[in-house]
Amino acid sequence: MEQTVYYGNNYANLPEEVRGVFESLNAPRRYRKNQIIYQQYEYADCFYYLKSGRARIYFSSPEGVEKTLTNVERGSILGEAAFFDGMPRVSSAVALCDSLIIPVNEKILTAHFRTDPSFAMTLLNLQARSIRMLSSQVSSITFLQANCRIARLLVQLREPCGDELAVRLTHEEIASIVGVSRVTVSKILNTLRERGVIDTKYRRIIIKDLSALYALADYTEE
Repeated sequence: MEQTVYYGNNYANLPEEVRGVFESLNAPRRYRKNQIIYQQYEYADCFYYLKSGRARIYFSSPEGVEKTLTNVERGSILGEAAFFDGMPRVSSAVALCDSLIIPVNEKILTAHFRTDPSFAMTLLNLQARSIRMLSSQVSSITFLQANCRIARLLVQLREPCGDELAVRLTHEEIASIVGVSRVTVSKILNTLRERGVIDTKYRRIIIKDLSALYALADYTEE
């Protein structure tokens, strides 16, 4: 949500060689739709690489109210913060569809560092990108108008879909991520659709005019 923008989520544009490393570290496990991957407050003995599928990262209040942090796609890393700092997990993750997910524990990671020490720097870079994304989300919610926040979310989470750019989020998911009501999201998306900036389909938003979204998000397109 700032001028350095990544497709999909903050890890989804990893180079293929980096994805290959993660996919070589361990055998994938199959998670069914709605199956919990990890839960808030538990201690982490591993982090996860999403080889295929989708997952939702979310917070839960003591009253059971959930707030989506983000949805992640193929090529994403999840649950790494608690793994590296040794503290309880601050979020939960659930599979949004049938997914193949690779667990990476300390033994596996340490063994790979012995053969490829430079991979440690790759993980540090990924951590920095994750922190940057979270910081910009807090700044966005604090200081920006709702239409700007939604535009920035669409810019950041866009991904290739055939010959188009698309964002695979529902109105409810967008509302949860940017901190506004579903009604507000619907009104803003309807306005953008009427202006020809986007088109809306079932669980998918098609970006028709990326430059207009950049302008609304107060970005300089790169």
